[in-house]
Amino acid sequence: MSKKIGILNLMHDKIDTQKRFSHVIKEASPETDITYFYPQNHYLNRPLPKNWPAEPLDLAKVAKLDGFIVTGAPIELLPFSKVDYWEELTRLFAFLKAKNIPQLYVCWGAMAALYYFYGIGKHPLPEKIFGIYPQEILAPAPLLTGLVTGFRAPHARYAEMNRSEIEQEKALTINAATPGGHLTLVTGPGQQVFLFSHLEYGPQAFSKEYQRELSARGGDDRKLAKPQRYYADEAAMSLPQFTWESTQQHFFKNWLQTIK
Repeated sequence: MSKKIGILNLMHDKIDTQKRFSHVIKEASPETDITYFYPQNHYLNRPLPKNWPAEPLDLAKVAKLDGFIVTGAPIELLPFSKVDYWEELTRLFAFLKAKNIPQLYVCWGAMAALYYFYGIGKHPLPEKIFGIYPQEILAPAPLLTGLVTGFRAPHARYAEMNRSEIEQEKALTINAATPGGHLTLVTGPGQQVFLFSHLEYGPQAFSKEYQRELSARGGDDRKLAKPQRYYADEAAMSLPQFTWESTQQHFFKNWLQTIK
């Protein structure tokens, strides 16, 4: 029987994001049915992107799903209370928990969920963590089946959650992090998964993200983080390497297998 997965798409590159998630989920489980949603409150006074195959978030439809993903969003430095769809998002969080629907929160989605459910704080990083990093497995989990310490994973964010607060919360487990201490995977009760790595990213995603941020700065690359351990020729910023592909395949296959 095919699984039904919902995804709340909060990313900037919405069409690319849906292509990425569709690719990795279909690769892991071809029969999986995916429904993409958007927060209605965010589009009350603005037009929807053209040709965007997503529908307004509807909890009645969410109730019929077997699992749910909340993507990242490029708003790590914005206080949660300032997010225009925060109330809508927290209603979704509460609903997913009440209905015991397995949840995968990615990057900013993980930050928002950890804050909502456990009151974990976040803080800005001195500089953006941006690139491909080796990982340490701190606590084994079914989600890490097939992976060993040293596995590679992509990170791209300007903020981090308070690690000491997570460690003090008995309901939470830090399963993986970079050697430098940046969070990668945290798990909680009721099939709550908090993934701080953009494992859905394909081989060109970091190049696109860098170029988008460069364009937003008018071409000024001063103090702009460049992807680390990503290009074969880092000096020329050319020849992107898809070194996290195996991690991606293992993780999404493992997550889908945890959904009954």
